[in-house]
Amino acid sequence: MYELCRGGENSFYIQSPAKIGLVKLNETDVCLIDSGSDKEAGRKVRQLLDKNKWKLTAIYNTHSNADHIGGNRYLQGQTKCRIFAPGIECDFTRSPVLEPAFLYGGFPPKDLRHKFLLAQESEAEYLTENSLPEGMSAIPLPGHFFDMVGYRTKDDVVYLADCLSSRETLEKYQIGFVYDVAAYLDTLRMVKELKATMFVPAHAKATDDIAGLAQYNIDKVLEIADKITGICKSPVCFEKVLQRLFNDYSLTMNFEQYVLVGSTVRSYLAWLKDTERIDVIFDDGQLLWKSRE
Repeated sequence: MYELCRGGENSFYIQSPAKIGLVKLNETDVCLIDSGSDKEAGRKVRQLLDKNKWKLTAIYNTHSNADHIGGNRYLQGQTKCRIFAPGIECDFTRSPVLEPAFLYGGFPPKDLRHKFLLAQESEAEYLTENSLPEGMSAIPLPGHFFDMVGYRTKDDVVYLADCLSSRETLEKYQIGFVYDVAAYLDTLRMVKELKATMFVPAHAKATDDIAGLAQYNIDKVLEIADKITGICKSPVCFEKVLQRLFNDYSLTMNFEQYVLVGSTVRSYLAWLKDTERIDVIFDDGQLLWKSRE
């Protein structure tokens, strides 16, 4: 873990639970793409930088989930590097309590205020085209989270953040986290057509051909949508929809999974309603979901 792997001439990734990109800007300066899950991840990255006598000038966050920004504060404090994040992701990075608050839908209880959902604050700046190194470009990847982006480097390596999951992850957990289902499907279809020397997803193996995995993720989204639509053939409240999914897919319920899967299921229900596959009924003080199919 935390081994440095080469993706291109000057583009690398650090093998970790959420892969960290590293790009050499010259003989001494480097930038990171994301920073890992916590202070300990940041410390391991710092050791790698010191070993290679590299100076960290900037961190480019793909999005604001805690496992991608958790090392920000430590590394910024150690190196004085700048941190850039796109759009709303910058606001979440500056005020990370927004993540568990968003997931829970209110002030999050202590059970949700831990490093896996609540990173330490860091001084982030809004990502602009002018803030990127020469030859690097940002690729909009909305859907998984609000304003997530990927990055393409000068030597044609594309860092894909969380826009898709590995087959193993989806087979085990079935329901990957999605904020906007329509945007997520559009992103997956775009990624399926992308060409690059190397693709580096945060939670899947690096590869030179991403099309098959992108299609697998598309198929899984559509499968989950059909599953939810079937559950709603008779009017049913949200908690019952969630219960059926957890039971049918043999998932383990805890506070973290309740908010992560629960938020995703709400997003599916919103998309299915917007596409007129599901409607709502207000009955006896309850909001019930009812399939139109």
